[in-house]
Amino acid sequence: MANGGINTFNTKQSLEVAGETMEIYSIQSLEDQGWDMVHQLPYSLKVLLENLLRNENGKSVTEEHIKALLEWPKECRSKSEMAFHPARVLMQDFTGVPAVVDLAAMRDAVAKRGKNAALVNPLTAVDLVIDHSVTVDKFADPSAYHDNVAIEMERNHERYQFLRWGQSAFKNFRVVPPGTGICHQVNLEYLAQVAWIQEVNGKTQVIPDTLVGTDSHTTMINGLGVLGWGVGGIEAEAAMLGQPVSMLIPEVVGFELNGQLAAGVTATDLVLTVVQMLRKHGVVGKFVEFFGTGLDQLPISDRATIANMAPEYGATCGFFPVDNETLRYLELSGRSPELISRVEKYCKTQGLWRDESHPRRYSSKLSLDLAEVVPCVAGPKRPQDRVILEGLSAATMAQIELDGHGVRTAPVVGQDYSLSDGDVVIAAITSCTNTSNPAVMLAAGLVAKKAVEAGLVRKPWVKTSLAPGSKVVTEYLEKSGLQTYLNQLGFDLVGYGCTTCIGNSGPLAPEIETTIKENNLVACSVLSGNRNFEGRIHPRVKANWLASPPLVVLFALAGTTLIDVNKDPIATTATGKPVSMADLWPTPAEIAEVMACVSGDMFRQEYAEVFNGTPEWQGIEVTQSEIFPWDENSTYIQNPPFFSNEVFAALEDIKGARILALLGDSITTDHISPAGNIAEESPAGEYLKSNGVAKDSFNSYGSRRGNHEVMMRGTFANVRIKNEMYPGVEGGVTLLMPEQTQMPIYTAAMEYQKQNTPLIVIAGKEYGTGSSRDWAAKGTRLLGVKAVIAESFERIHRSNLIGMGVLPLEFKGETNRQSLGLDGSEVLYINGLADLALGSEVTLVIERASGEQNETTLAVRIDTDDELKYFQADGILQYVINQLTA
Repeated sequence: MANGGINTFNTKQSLEVAGETMEIYSIQSLEDQGWDMVHQLPYSLKVLLENLLRNENGKSVTEEHIKALLEWPKECRSKSEMAFHPARVLMQDFTGVPAVVDLAAMRDAVAKRGKNAALVNPLTAVDLVIDHSVTVDKFADPSAYHDNVAIEMERNHERYQFLRWGQSAFKNFRVVPPGTGICHQVNLEYLAQVAWIQEVNGKTQVIPDTLVGTDSHTTMINGLGVLGWGVGGIEAEAAMLGQPVSMLIPEVVGFELNGQLAAGVTATDLVLTVVQMLRKHGVVGKFVEFFGTGLDQLPISDRATIANMAPEYGATCGFFPVDNETLRYLELSGRSPELISRVEKYCKTQGLWRDESHPRRYSSKLSLDLAEVVPCVAGPKRPQDRVILEGLSAATMAQIELDGHGVRTAPVVGQDYSLSDGDVVIAAITSCTNTSNPAVMLAAGLVAKKAVEAGLVRKPWVKTSLAPGSKVVTEYLEKSGLQTYLNQLGFDLVGYGCTTCIGNSGPLAPEIETTIKENNLVACSVLSGNRNFEGRIHPRVKANWLASPPLVVLFALAGTTLIDVNKDPIATTATGKPVSMADLWPTPAEIAEVMACVSGDMFRQEYAEVFNGTPEWQGIEVTQSEIFPWDENSTYIQNPPFFSNEVFAALEDIKGARILALLGDSITTDHISPAGNIAEESPAGEYLKSNGVAKDSFNSYGSRRGNHEVMMRGTFANVRIKNEMYPGVEGGVTLLMPEQTQMPIYTAAMEYQKQNTPLIVIAGKEYGTGSSRDWAAKGTRLLGVKAVIAESFERIHRSNLIGMGVLPLEFKGETNRQSLGLDGSEVLYINGLADLALGSEVTLVIERASGEQNETTLAVRIDTDDELKYFQADGILQYVINQLTA
């Protein structure tokens, strides 16, 4: 990778590390030049500063950009934009497959322009970890892992064949095969270097390890002192192709941690507390940086747990500076002595080493005494809604009472038990958030051990699963002897992947699903994940509670959330003896004793052949070619129409538009583009059946992101989405205007396309929160939506919309869909698009059915020059192709 070539501030220097001379861009040397505020910069901004110094080119990075960052401490905020060049890109397969599909389609487009297809090639190192495709089809059985992997390989053969092609066709592109681990945990345990090295003009350069990822939880690596965050797949593709990530220099919120966690309190309890505090404070679009003496007591695994959930508290990232704990973790996880020496020497030389004696300046601050954190869960629909543990029963009751009744009980056909509102039907130890943390995983094993020794078993209606983030977890659970006890409670290994947290929870037993459906029960899940949005975990499960792994085990034993686990018995033995939480919860000493079994050798052994994969993976046949041989009969991989002139029109005012959907607050990317089950009666289900795919082979929306035909039909198809144009109905339906005919949103969009009618989506606050899902923007565009008008946007989704040529517009002041009295029958006009500039406003003209017209002003949420260039080119992919073929 080349650097900018300009060195206005004369910061290029040499650094001796373990006898080798390396080149650096010295941050500390700026102080010698009189920039005495450098030491007041937050550590995360110092990383950005080094990035600008190294990439100064007089165009995207200028002397003025660098000065704007150097002067940041004056006001602790900046209106200046900057171009960030990450050292690498991280992908998972749900978001990675469509990105590689786009690259393949770009090669086609470049070849059609008479240019060399190989021009489309990653210029930045890319790692894709296949971790989102394993589903919990089999569980509570010793063969569950092998059976699920076999099903995964068969179900996803086309996708995996495509990724194998990409692995051979593209340079700088590595694939971690299925059955290995979750991308964020593999990143934490193996891929990350903290101090990255690269060859530039024949010299070895050491730089801060930085990245962007196509998964919003890329931020997990911030716990290791590596700066990175999630971007849309569209933006990541541009980064892969050498384009900078355009951003405003962020505000940085300082979060001070003091004290120490009390006995019995887990890192999960801490992170749910932090999420609630930061959501209340307001950190959307900002960096959060943690400091304080409490970090001395906080291991990397706990820091990574907090950093992981930055999307849940709304921040771009949650950064922990490098310190002795970082070195300890690098050693524990089997990193080489050379790498550890390089990290220490580089970070101390660059002023990137945590030093509490030199306070940083922050845009605002919060503080938390760790001793005040108490056990808690979060839910039932949002990760920021924290509930202290003893309040869970009341919170579940509140959810039940929303249905207008009290607790109901219904017998399960063919079984000797009944199901009630509030019962737990899914208990899953899953997700990168917690499975990367040995303390909470081993605590879960200790709870299982004590439960088995007390004679307890899981309730028969609970679907249990254990999906660790890496094989290292299995190694230490087995070495400690605790996996045996987890197995006895049904927490057998089901696979290495995200599973339940992303909607791959698999089917419930038919009789249980039927009982829930026929009696409209409020069934619950308890999972150690980071996401619990409506309809995400399972379409029949209405209340989803995020909890620590040991609590997941407790609730599998209890079988219900309508208990106070601090007071009520968790369960009773066969002899009728009650067993309490106090009987089962491990002490800090017990956890410390089993923690001793975790060693660097485990990591070195499990990651020695991380890119090889199973014989099944290696046996996948692949065509060696620069251009991908598209198969028109494939239902997984199709050449998308993003480069077809028939799809995209030139930039112009929007005239005579109809409202496709009228939506409320907190519409997530799950609502817009679900990742879970494909309903048989949905447009996507009908498409698959028409192509000869049986219901049991539908797989999930996430697994079919390489096929735009499925994804278009799945846009706005979440079973819990509520379109206010059709009140009282859940699911992806709308009214075709002016006939007011009810039909699926996809079907209506196709009808409007036949009429050449542009479409608008109207929404409330926090539109597009959740996963960095590129198809939420791609599907929106392919349905014919020209603009989304909302009260506010989530950062990544706003960027993705621009990347697909969809205009994000915001209501101003107190104006919103309600104050304007919109009901979906209106015809809309948006004027002023021809003169778009940063800070622009446009006029929305509303023509009502009566013929009356009203006007209001909207703010254009195109925030940077690069975003404006992308939008004017009709999307980032078109912009990159234009650049490559110029």
